[in-house]
Amino acid sequence: MAEIRVYNTLSKTKEPFAPVHPPKVGMYLCGPTVYKEAHIGHMVGPVIFDTIKRYLAYSGFDVTWVVNITDVDDKLIAESRRREVPMSQIAVEMTADYMANLKELGVNQIDYLPRATDHMDDIIGFIQSLESKGFAYASDGDVFFDVARDSGYGQLSNRSPDDQQGAGGEAAAKKRSAADFALWKSAREGEPSWDSPWGKGRPGWHIECSAMSHYYLGETFDIHGGGLDLMFPHHENERAQSSCCHGSPMVKYWMHNGLMRAGGDAGKLGGRSEREKEAAGEAAESIEEQAAGKISRSKGAGGLADQIRRHTGERIRFFLLRSHYRSTIIFGEEGLQEAGTALEGFYRFFDRFEKGTGIAFYDLPVARSRTQGDLIAGDDADLKAVLACRDKYREAMDDDFNTGAASSQLFDIVRALNKQATAIKLPEQAAAQQVPEDATVEEFLAWLDSAKIANPDFIKSVLVLRELTGLLGLFGKRPPKAAGDDDDNGLADQLVGVLIELRKEARSNKDFATSDAIRDRLAAIGVALLDGKEGTSWEMQK
Repeated sequence: MAEIRVYNTLSKTKEPFAPVHPPKVGMYLCGPTVYKEAHIGHMVGPVIFDTIKRYLAYSGFDVTWVVNITDVDDKLIAESRRREVPMSQIAVEMTADYMANLKELGVNQIDYLPRATDHMDDIIGFIQSLESKGFAYASDGDVFFDVARDSGYGQLSNRSPDDQQGAGGEAAAKKRSAADFALWKSAREGEPSWDSPWGKGRPGWHIECSAMSHYYLGETFDIHGGGLDLMFPHHENERAQSSCCHGSPMVKYWMHNGLMRAGGDAGKLGGRSEREKEAAGEAAESIEEQAAGKISRSKGAGGLADQIRRHTGERIRFFLLRSHYRSTIIFGEEGLQEAGTALEGFYRFFDRFEKGTGIAFYDLPVARSRTQGDLIAGDDADLKAVLACRDKYREAMDDDFNTGAASSQLFDIVRALNKQATAIKLPEQAAAQQVPEDATVEEFLAWLDSAKIANPDFIKSVLVLRELTGLLGLFGKRPPKAAGDDDDNGLADQLVGVLIELRKEARSNKDFATSDAIRDRLAAIGVALLDGKEGTSWEMQK
């Protein structure tokens, strides 16, 4: 089993990953309150933890991942009144929107998407257990958690009960302490409600997650994820009520992703971002600083569907994974465009590979485990260099799932593959090959040997790229066209091709000043010219 280290928010240190019941892993992520369309900030956690599940499964773990849906809440009730439609109708519509966006971004590893309203009996039973053990008390139809009874309250967020701002108004008069929080809220006229031992009402937000995580993952599970803004009070309250109810820790590893804020350019792809600085132990924004700038609907975040149409889900996913998950993501159109430019270099190589070998990159098998990937080996120097990049990729992911450092290896690999393709004189057009459908890596390698396919070590190197990009949830299928792109790959190829011809003509006329100017001007906009025996090719620099 791989030696993976995880940053635990509870201990504030990186710890060896050792599940409660290996190889099984239980993972829970706080999902959305489905009262309006999802925006890009809602996708940060799902994309990150989808990738984490992929990597844990690749590393030999059997992961069950739960993402809850909050479908009863003050915001939903307010939206129901505004639109004059039932709360349940809004919840169904917005859940469908959320799931459609997850699909577009390649988030397909979730095992359970429970809704709070489907677990009302579990929630009520959980509250009854807390009340019977003296951790909760009823007050005029409401039920509150007695924070003073939990000696460990504040361990997760490093706050004392006095730091919590409790609900004001009518609820405040019912509580023993301002820090106590609601487990059950008595029904108000015209609001959705359920029968309970304390009268008609509905659950508080925090208890929903405790009840649903317990139902699917048990009393103590391995990973609880969410944004930094949820650490207090939501996760602190979850931890308190669950540990008090069961007499055992709720979660072994608390993992919090950084938040997204609006801003300018997020920095060049492959450069050192705030996330990587934090991973290296350098200064990063505080929780309060991140929360203050958090991108949200109230700060003008628009619907995600339009951004997907303009940029594609794959581009957005790559944008979210380009650096370590624990620091702030600076959101801006320039950053998304840059992510798209970076991906174009991969798409061009995939096209070159298919034309030169007759094998579609998207038809290659994906190694589903480290042991499957390790079948790809050989004595070829170029292949060994690519395998060395894979080792660095794994080291980065083993160190708290550093997707930023891992993805930088992908750029190195595709650059090496382009040079290798030139060195082996990969043809501009080869006969199409019928790759065995649904083949494992082992079956594909056997076919590669029996079919006497040319340049097998080159194809093995590409197989490594397929393995590593698949772990990030990238390049599972041919990319759609982004509506926001000004031109397509063909036009870009033609324009650069014209400049390459002009440079070639200048060099033949010994006009090296013009030749160098063309090369330098292209380099200034990120286009690298690669001169080889078979001519000049080009690629986008990261």
